[in-house]
Amino acid sequence: MTEVLFYHLTERTLEQTLPGLLEKSLERGWRAVVQAGSRERVEALDALLWTWRDDGFLGHSASNDAFAKYQQVFLTAEADNPNGAQIRFLVDGAEAPPLDGYERGVYLFDGHDAAALEQARTRWKAEKENGHAITYWQQKPGGGWERKA
Repeated sequence: MTEVLFYHLTERTLEQTLPGLLEKSLERGWRAVVQAGSRERVEALDALLWTWRDDGFLGHSASNDAFAKYQQVFLTAEADNPNGAQIRFLVDGAEAPPLDGYERGVYLFDGHDAAALEQARTRWKAEKENGHAITYWQQKPGGGWERKA
């Protein structure tokens, strides 16, 4: 059974949140796939991960890279998983493939966007029906996360 987490972004943006979550995944020894809602968003995340900190970056690969299978982090707008990731992040309304076979699936959604909230509710119901263990986390004003369900 896949553990599915819903991260409700209310205090920080996706760009501020995703790199830290990816780092935590890598610390666990997991490979990650980040699936965005469009190729343009993949390109923006690609640039972000190379420059998100002054003292470092997150090595990764993006769609159409011949070396994707060797990377710990892979960015895509498709359902592919060329690096054999154990965790799949879904951002910007990406249409989720079946999450069976992953250790964890993570939906990150903007809490200030009504369409994103509705999509998260729909995905919650679908993942619950698929028998996955589901948790819901909301950002706290001072930073960090609070488990709500």
